[in-house]
Formats: sequence, structure tokens, C-alpha cells
Amino acid sequence: MDQQAAGSIVSFLPLVLIFVVFYFLLIKPQQKERKRHEEMVKALAKNDEVVTSGGIHGTIVNVKETSVVLRVDENAKMEVDKFAIAYTVKKRSSGEEK
Repeated sequence: MDQQAAGSIVSFLPLVLIFVVFYFLLIKPQQKERKRHEEMVKALAKNDEVVTSGGIHGTIVNVKETSVVLRVDENAKMEVDKFAIAYTVKKRSSGEEK
């Protein structure tokens, strides 16, 4: 019975190793990136230059609870969901003009 128990444990060892590799190569980095993105979304402020996940570049003119209003051109504004913001380009001072 000892050999059978040891044999079944050894047969599951590759499966456990595959899970450990997946955890450290895929799951943990993805969790770290999601946390970084959530912190970036919480820190969004007026005059931040951002890029949306759709590739639209704009400057935040208003921050709402779940969305932001972006100025994408001189007279064009659009409202997008906060989580659609992929990353911030840079922060501009409020007195600075293009």
C-alpha cells in the first residue's frame, strides 16, 4: 500500500508543478497589473493627459464617479468609463496651454 500511495503522489507532481509555474508566470503578474491599473484609475485628475483602451488621446476636463470627460480636440469632448483609460501620458499644470 505504501508504494501505491507514493506512486499516486508522484503522478500528481507534474500537475502541481504546472500549476505553480502558471501561478508565478501568469496569475500573479496579472493580479499585480490589475492592482496598478485600479490605483491609476483612482488617481485620475483634471488636466491629466490619457489614452483610452481604444487608442483615443485626450485631456481630462471633468472626473465623475464612474466616468471622465475628455477633451479630444478644441471643441470636442467625450465621456468615457474610467476603466477604459489604459494609461496616463503626463500631468499638466492647470495654467498651461497647448
